[in-house]
Amino acid sequence: MGAGAKSEASVNASLDRKKIEQQVTEFAQLFDEKQGEQGHSKEMINQRKEKYMTMVNHYYDLVTDFYEYGWGHSFHFAPRFEGETFDASLARHEHYLSSRLQLKPGMRVLDVGCGVGGPMRAIARFSGASIVGCNNNDYQIKRSEMFNQKYNLDHICTTEKNDFMKLSYADNSFDACYAIEATCHAPDKVACYQQMFRVLKPGACFGAYEWCITDKYDPSNEYHRHIKHLIEKGDSLPDLVLPEVVIDALKKAGFEVIEHFDIAVTSRKTNPIPWYSTLQGGWKPSTFKHTKWGRAVTQVMVDVLEKCKIAPKGTGETHRILSTAADYLARGGETGTFTPMYYFLARKPFDAK
Repeated sequence: MGAGAKSEASVNASLDRKKIEQQVTEFAQLFDEKQGEQGHSKEMINQRKEKYMTMVNHYYDLVTDFYEYGWGHSFHFAPRFEGETFDASLARHEHYLSSRLQLKPGMRVLDVGCGVGGPMRAIARFSGASIVGCNNNDYQIKRSEMFNQKYNLDHICTTEKNDFMKLSYADNSFDACYAIEATCHAPDKVACYQQMFRVLKPGACFGAYEWCITDKYDPSNEYHRHIKHLIEKGDSLPDLVLPEVVIDALKKAGFEVIEHFDIAVTSRKTNPIPWYSTLQGGWKPSTFKHTKWGRAVTQVMVDVLEKCKIAPKGTGETHRILSTAADYLARGGETGTFTPMYYFLARKPFDAK
């Protein structure tokens, strides 16, 4: 076993197996469907907002390894061209955001909620900018730093412990910032975006892909509500909101909104393979593990490993939560009631203090 493999194994071992069952239980309680209709009572939503730090940390402690197995190092979606690989579509989606932000060498850029750093490394390679990834999950930070070193990018990519609801960085200290499907976890979007506003230099831009319900979502439709709830449960979200709420929050935070639109809609003419297709059927070897059939096979393996006490207790339930979420993410895409890629580009005014 090489040094890199040993390093990766040691990082995996850092997750306390004894805590996994407790984390699964505590996480599930925040989405208890018995409390309020489909877990959507104001009380349950407020509980998730109040406990967002614990909730999100439990979630990513539990699911990071599954995400890496199924998705690689970039935990997000992207529409695809015919003939384009899954990995290439993710990179293009990342490069698009970098291009809109006009990132270049010499810029100091903040990646808000960087995961294990896949997009950060891709954007650093593409743009040459120096990127600081902020994350509040210790397990993901260790893995991100390991990959930064493994791919010889630690001179322009760093990952730091930080809560995007109360960033520790100085005012006016970044040339740009972005978030890729990360600030959907924020319990208060205005307060979250105010942090991005504060750390950006005057005239600097904030670009992001947000998870949103769409104007096709009907709150009186039980099926739509069920889709929304299971996406929230499976992806540790306090409450999905409409794009207009996101744009209003940016303005209240002080930003000038330059452009915004749903890439899931605008890409249909040129990118005929929708973002959710990877979660559906299909037997292509390169993407089989993402599909419903692939998830079913993985579930059987995980359950067997747990029963044999090779995998910690709670591993099977964690994968089951993720599989259900994947099913309902696809249904959200099929019905058009959900998008994981509502894009916006906003600027801190040049005369801002």
